[in-house]
Amino acid sequence: MSENSEFRFGSATGVGSMPGGDARETAKTVTGSVEDFPFLAELPARGPGADMIGRTAGMLVELYARVEPSGWRIGDRPGRDTKRARSWLGEDLDALEEFTQGYEGPVKVQAVGPWTLAAALELKNGEVALSDPGACRDLAGSLAEGLRSHLDEVRRRIPGAQLVLQLDEPSLTAVLRGQVKSASGYRTHRAVDRQAVEATLRDVVGVHGEGPVVVHSCAPDVPFALLRRAGAAAVSFDFSLLTERDDDVIGEAVEGGTKLLAGVVPGTDGPLSDPAGSVMGVRTLWRRLGLHPGLLAEAVTVTPSCGLAGASPAYARQALAHCVRAARSLADNPE
Repeated sequence: MSENSEFRFGSATGVGSMPGGDARETAKTVTGSVEDFPFLAELPARGPGADMIGRTAGMLVELYARVEPSGWRIGDRPGRDTKRARSWLGEDLDALEEFTQGYEGPVKVQAVGPWTLAAALELKNGEVALSDPGACRDLAGSLAEGLRSHLDEVRRRIPGAQLVLQLDEPSLTAVLRGQVKSASGYRTHRAVDRQAVEATLRDVVGVHGEGPVVVHSCAPDVPFALLRRAGAAAVSFDFSLLTERDDDVIGEAVEGGTKLLAGVVPGTDGPLSDPAGSVMGVRTLWRRLGLHPGLLAEAVTVTPSCGLAGASPAYARQALAHCVRAARSLADNPE
């Protein structure tokens, strides 16, 4: 995305989810920890509608979803689950607005991307939307409209924000490989054509014409090249899942101006290494690819390996602070 080539991402941020259920406390933690790249946190511990699928389902335009024992299912009218999702999103926006008064700089908001949504939301017959190309198109169109109005709302509340939209696509590789299970669990849905996947992603990415879009996946084998072609300005991933066979596509991505949100800090409680140790793998990758060390701090934003919903509140605070220190280590000593 050439128009975003000058956009400066912050040095460290979170992936999206945080532990607990207190929106104000979370916004205070986020804005205090990752000061140069805060994000609108998700708090799935509050229950259905606060989870990433439910939150995004609540953003859809003229499509509604409700919770069934098997998961989220598309329905005809907004019910209490939709209302609850919208209410919690409003609460989270209120809290972030309160703690970003006067802030100017990048702010990240997250939503589930069209293919992971299609692999999760059920149709009336109990099969996921992925089973029906027409339903996939309708869902992507509704999502695009919903994201447009969500971004407008965040801009209104935080006028100094340079908005970054993150699309969460953990199921994307499974969609491309035909690994999404049917309702019975005995078979899988057919792989979706790569060009159709790319075209739909490009349409949804296009709703944020004013700013960069990050696509996040903490699954193995992230399709970097496809995401770049679809217009993603950055890719967010779990660094520990990379293998040397990803080297070429990552090298091409960085040289083409794609930013990397590298998940190097564990997402659940455990001992943290020293900050320089956390980014040692990133430095090693850079050397292996023969990339210029001076590019490192500019091209890489440090994040936890995935969302922090499964962590304790104390560890989540430590992990975000550790990301900031690790990013500083990269900037101060790229080699």
